[in-house]
Amino acid sequence: MNKDKKWNILPAPSEEFLNAFPELPPIVARLLWNRNLREQKQIDEFLNPDYSSDLHDPYLFRDMKTAVDILFDAIQNNKRIIVHGDYDADGVCAAALLVNTLKKLGHNNVGVFLPHRETDGYGLNSKTVNYLAEQKTDIIITCDCGISNTEEIKLAKQKGIKVIITDHHTIPPELPPADAIIHPLVTGETYPDKGLSGGGVAFKLMQGLLARHHMNNELLPDGQTHEAFEKWQLDLASISTVGDMVPLVGESRTIVRYGLTVINKTRNLGLKYLLQIAGINDENNNPKRGEITTETLSFQVVPRINAAGRMDHANVAFELLTATDEVEAKRLAEKLNKNNLDRQKLTEQIVNTARAQIRQNSADTDPILFAYDPTWITGILGLIAGKIKDEFNKPTIIMGKNSGEITGSGRSIPEFNMIGALQKIPQFFHKFGGHPMACGFSLESEKKLDKFKSALKKLALKDIADTTKLIPTINIDAEVNLEDIHWELYDILQKFEPFGQKNEEPKYVASGLTIVSVDPVGQTGKHLRLMVKHNNHITRKTIGFGLGDTNKHPADWGKNLKASDKIDLVFTVGVNEWNGNRELQLKIIDIRKSSK
Repeated sequence: MNKDKKWNILPAPSEEFLNAFPELPPIVARLLWNRNLREQKQIDEFLNPDYSSDLHDPYLFRDMKTAVDILFDAIQNNKRIIVHGDYDADGVCAAALLVNTLKKLGHNNVGVFLPHRETDGYGLNSKTVNYLAEQKTDIIITCDCGISNTEEIKLAKQKGIKVIITDHHTIPPELPPADAIIHPLVTGETYPDKGLSGGGVAFKLMQGLLARHHMNNELLPDGQTHEAFEKWQLDLASISTVGDMVPLVGESRTIVRYGLTVINKTRNLGLKYLLQIAGINDENNNPKRGEITTETLSFQVVPRINAAGRMDHANVAFELLTATDEVEAKRLAEKLNKNNLDRQKLTEQIVNTARAQIRQNSADTDPILFAYDPTWITGILGLIAGKIKDEFNKPTIIMGKNSGEITGSGRSIPEFNMIGALQKIPQFFHKFGGHPMACGFSLESEKKLDKFKSALKKLALKDIADTTKLIPTINIDAEVNLEDIHWELYDILQKFEPFGQKNEEPKYVASGLTIVSVDPVGQTGKHLRLMVKHNNHITRKTIGFGLGDTNKHPADWGKNLKASDKIDLVFTVGVNEWNGNRELQLKIIDIRKSSK
């Protein structure tokens, strides 16, 4: 079922564009063109983000003043505030950021509630509202959730609790009756940036609170400046932004660009220990393999924070990120690290089982894949679905059982709108939600499982009638020779950081390379290190993660590549750093035997 990928070299810039910006090196002009950056103002803002001018006034949110008024009244009258977050990295970081801010403003009558993924589910629920009312809560601030909880917020209002929503998820037909809604996508919202993460929206509320306090106070209660405190919270804001995979453009790009600087010298005690235990930094908090980047966050930091909510409870991650005691911070970091190791092992086991189930029960012509086992832990179903989807390049639904109810997660491809399909068959679900590329749901009854699968398969067939055309595409910025890969190019590429959604790391293709050597690396030899040369004189080191994994690469490159073979490579340009040494290294995205 695995297919070769289509290599699509993006078109060169127009002559008009090149003539308009003669000062740009051709490689830079091409990258800007490919990212649809065509105007001087766009280019300047992208290449040179400026914290002081690129972040919008938080009071452009139409309900910001109302929210800040409510919270300052609570501070002045010692009212009980509960920050209700979510169980993923975005929701945890958003909650930590708001709790930090309220305490910094001298308000200690503040607590946090993070839902348990399996027993509470996503967002507010009536059980939680009743519990918070019993605890004499005066105000609930939601972060990274709340906009879809109309009934629960009605209940909170009946209980005399004021509610401030900070969220960024899809707007429902009916808005909840909250006292203030800070959400960039609400109809009629005047805030200009629509792409913030949950933590990004919480960061704007923090800015609003600090700005109000600064009107009458030169310093914060502990003597720190407002600006300094705000900037030190950028580590949490950037982790949330990268973790939720929002487009890294506009305000989110600026938050992450400056947030990476903060993370590399973070004062967050828990984050310091997490970076050390993850092997990113040494015991003196110096980086072991170069500065922390969005890739470090995506593959090493965010998964460890997410592991708390997947394998245990998100409170562990929250407590780590707000820790003030070194012994406790180290203990929590070790616990998160273990959670993540357990998650990795379990994920691999279930992926193998799901793959075998799919190969046994699915045909090549099936437009969508299903796997189900009542013993699978529901906290990692989305991860499993994503891995299977990537492997087969088909929409994938993975299901387990939670409290007697079948729970599923789906991951899709551009050809199939996952949530759009579910909205056409609502009769099968107890609840469901998501977006075109991902969904989550619970079935009303196990008896409906087969009919649900049949109905969804029929819908998928309408969009994917011919599965042989499902060929994943790799968009490539340019074709190059190895001679073009040098430190000057690497330095230019750093101007395009941070990389992420809507600003992917530049990819290049080089053809007719000769393999000098092939070495398996990693504990199981699933990764390959190739030395390659071009025209017999330029040699480069490459690394291919997972290249020796026959599930991902049926060609079995680990056995079918040898010295003197001719190959074509798609790659990104990186640096291998160890013990203070640096060398250019190409990270292999895809590989073919060369026809040259």
